[in-house]
Amino acid sequence: MTHGNRLARLTTGALAASALLATGLAIAPTAAAAPATAPTAIQGTAPSCVKRDVIKHKKYVKVTNLCGEAMHLKVVIDWGNDSPCLTYQHGEQWEWNWGRGSYGKVVTC
Repeated sequence: MTHGNRLARLTTGALAASALLATGLAIAPTAAAAPATAPTAIQGTAPSCVKRDVIKHKKYVKVTNLCGEAMHLKVVIDWGNDSPCLTYQHGEQWEWNWGRGSYGKVVTC
């Protein structure tokens, strides 16, 4: 193989790799747009239709979904273990106790 053929192959390979990379970059923003309801991604503080009854000195919170629709929620405990992210139907309520840390907030997830 001559130096010219080797250079042509390297150039062709580099162009193909560049094209592949450019295609990947063009697709990346679309692929990165995950559904907003991904159960592991914290989205923000739960809306006011999610009622919270907190008794901090007992390390207890009762949360009630009054939103009129199913909500994916979790209790965030500062410096402690958060509750799991679970789906709660309208009208459902649940309690969460923790041993270490303090109540932070309820978030959508």
